[in-house]
Amino acid sequence: MEQLEKINFRCKPTFREGGSRSPRENFVRHHWVHRRRQEGKCKQCGKGFQQKFSFHSKEIVAISCSWCKLAFHNKVTCFMLHHIEEPCSLGAHAAVIVPPTWIIKVKKPQNSLKTSTRRKKRTSFKRKASKRGNDDNKGRPFVIKPISSPLMKPLLVFVNPKSGGNQGTKVLQMFMWYLNPRQVFDLSQEGPRDALELYRKVPNLRILACGGDGTVGWILSILDELQLSPPPPVAVLPLGTGNDLARTLNWGGGYTDEPVSKILCHVEDGTIVQLDRWNLQVERNPDLPQDELEDGARKLPLSVFNNYFSLGFDAHVTLEFHESREANPEKFNSRFRNKMFYAGAAFTDFLQRSSRDLSKHVKVVCDGTDLTPKIQELKFQCIVFLNIPRYCAGTMPWGNPGDHRDFEPQRHDDGYIEVIGFTMASLAALQVGGHGERLHQCREVTLLTYKSIPMQVDGEPCRLAPSLIRISLRNQANMVQKSKRRTSMPLLNDPHSIPDRLRIRVNRINLQEYEGLHYDKEKLREASIPLGIIVVRGDCDLETCRMYIDRLQEDLQSVTSTTQRVHYQDQESSFPRVLSVQRLSPRWCFLDATSADRFYRIDRSQEHLHFVTEISQDEIFILDPELVMSQQVGTPPGMPDLVVEQASGISDRWNPAVRKRMLSDSGLGKISPHYEVPDKQKDASQTRMLQSPVSSEDQALLQAVIAGDLLKFIECCKKGANLLIQGPDHCSLLHHAAKTGHGEIVKYILEHGPSELLDMTDSETGETALHKAACQRHRAVCQLLVDAGASLRKTDSKGKTPRDRAQQAGDPDLASYLESRQNYQMVSHEDLETAV
Repeated sequence: MEQLEKINFRCKPTFREGGSRSPRENFVRHHWVHRRRQEGKCKQCGKGFQQKFSFHSKEIVAISCSWCKLAFHNKVTCFMLHHIEEPCSLGAHAAVIVPPTWIIKVKKPQNSLKTSTRRKKRTSFKRKASKRGNDDNKGRPFVIKPISSPLMKPLLVFVNPKSGGNQGTKVLQMFMWYLNPRQVFDLSQEGPRDALELYRKVPNLRILACGGDGTVGWILSILDELQLSPPPPVAVLPLGTGNDLARTLNWGGGYTDEPVSKILCHVEDGTIVQLDRWNLQVERNPDLPQDELEDGARKLPLSVFNNYFSLGFDAHVTLEFHESREANPEKFNSRFRNKMFYAGAAFTDFLQRSSRDLSKHVKVVCDGTDLTPKIQELKFQCIVFLNIPRYCAGTMPWGNPGDHRDFEPQRHDDGYIEVIGFTMASLAALQVGGHGERLHQCREVTLLTYKSIPMQVDGEPCRLAPSLIRISLRNQANMVQKSKRRTSMPLLNDPHSIPDRLRIRVNRINLQEYEGLHYDKEKLREASIPLGIIVVRGDCDLETCRMYIDRLQEDLQSVTSTTQRVHYQDQESSFPRVLSVQRLSPRWCFLDATSADRFYRIDRSQEHLHFVTEISQDEIFILDPELVMSQQVGTPPGMPDLVVEQASGISDRWNPAVRKRMLSDSGLGKISPHYEVPDKQKDASQTRMLQSPVSSEDQALLQAVIAGDLLKFIECCKKGANLLIQGPDHCSLLHHAAKTGHGEIVKYILEHGPSELLDMTDSETGETALHKAACQRHRAVCQLLVDAGASLRKTDSKGKTPRDRAQQAGDPDLASYLESRQNYQMVSHEDLETAV
């Protein structure tokens, strides 16, 4: 501060002095600051700012306002004198910024006896009453005097720096830069009570909680105590580990690198929804005498829960972790170690089976219905009372109750709580899309325990002595739910301006280049690798767009496998001769390229909230964290763009006639003499000829399937080749096509071949075509086979289902898909044939 005062530098004013006789100004002036580095373009001339990278350079490049972020070149022609005194609009986030004119510094009272006596004589009854009303502001350095406006939505930001590693500190600084620093509060310095009391009379107030679900619960509890009317809605920026409440309200499972400016827009435009909150009333068990009560806590760590209340196995693991961390905090300084401890504690508890007798020591009554007999019959080891759909870092334990008419889909604002029972098997199945046993949806619960049982309330564990616990609805809190935004859609009020179909190029970027170049958008564009083209509807969201990009990847794998080595005889350059295409990893995510200064990642759990037109109009960038640098080979000249179109069912690209026309137009149909399959990719069973081919057409048919030559395959079929032929390893044509991932050939065989090919097994491993495709992680082929009716329960010679093969191959998403389809496939083909 001393150095700044020497150069006559004035910090951004965050309040105004009280007690001044001058009339109150209702506007804010610009706060101009000299800058040596500046992003963006000059407001006056529209040109960019020249960056000085030398540390010794003291040249002032730009003059910008720290409130509205307007920037001008440090030239007389750009920054003019009239800009100095003109009022500031506070920029794009004026609706959520608390202006400094609202915050008034309280003048210290005079303590002289003379002035106090004079005031006492002149005091009337009304002034005494008004003084009593101002007792709340006594001793505070500031008071808030807002100006009511329906357009204003002032925001209070609470940041927990301890959440999410070092993210909290970074986010705290960014919010202070965009907002008034006196509306941003560090929860590690003091709790939220003082700030909420200070701003309690501000109309249209909104709150942003930056932290985990515990931070949100803390703020909601203080709001209950202060009894603000109406209670301000709370938005969530997830910085914790589980973030189940944030996932429920569409804020995602964690903060990546989304610009703070966009977060503020989401909070401002978010929808206000209700969240049920539940009371936990604990008493001693009246059925047990005092001398039989065991040791344990006499009360729960929290008396109110927003997410869930559980007892049994999961609470026991959480309690062990909590006790170990309290004893040795230095050993729990990383998330990886914490997760490893959780896994070890869960495995130990599983071996010791400490929760196996839970059903014998509890009694559960929901709205007068006794669930104890069912709990004892099914021998549950964990019971969860769930308020929100998410649990245990994003799982859905209630599932989809469409097949059970007794239950309704779960909601967080219906005044009902869901009761779910878990065995060890169903708890493990949660991570792959399973769910627990649905027991009840009720408004009141009475729980009796007859021994000390581990319990947890919103992640806070304890071991509670035998007790009587009553669960009842407390109130409903106002929350901000993130909603879909069409910020980049042209002419929002004109539905005809939205294009019917968009042709978008997909480009892939690896993590190393993203981290090094994400602030240089042009270089990052140049470093991206074209993946292909998709054609989607104008109102398509990113969740739907992901399916077409995955299909595009499958098609790319299918085409490039047939042209693995292409010889370009007319080109003499250093371009690699071998076209190498690496498969997209399951962790790829979309990048938003519309931000003015950089690219940023979009959380996968929020893809349904974004339209394609919000992140681009003509090309999409995706980030693949597992993309290897050495495999980033561009598309050689002459290689056609793969196109996947959005349509009902399978794309027209599967149509053989369309495919033939595409290949002929691009020249691919004429390069068959110039390619060969690499020897390392040839299987011994594939290179052998038919032991006793029926005809030359059958032999050519098998060779076409192995090479992936669709045109040759169709030509052989038209000449009368037999689709039931098998190779020397007794693998059918469908086996070969599914193993190599040739989706076009698989589609043709399914349409024109006999139905017995679908679940035919080979003699060596007993695998079906679906087993082969799952082993090689060919998702599009698996989807084709499943849609055609392939059995998901058929096992090979080792007793493995296709889902097991996908899990063994390291593709959990494909395994989850096969698992979900297996649950709905009620009758297998064998059972159906037997029934007929």
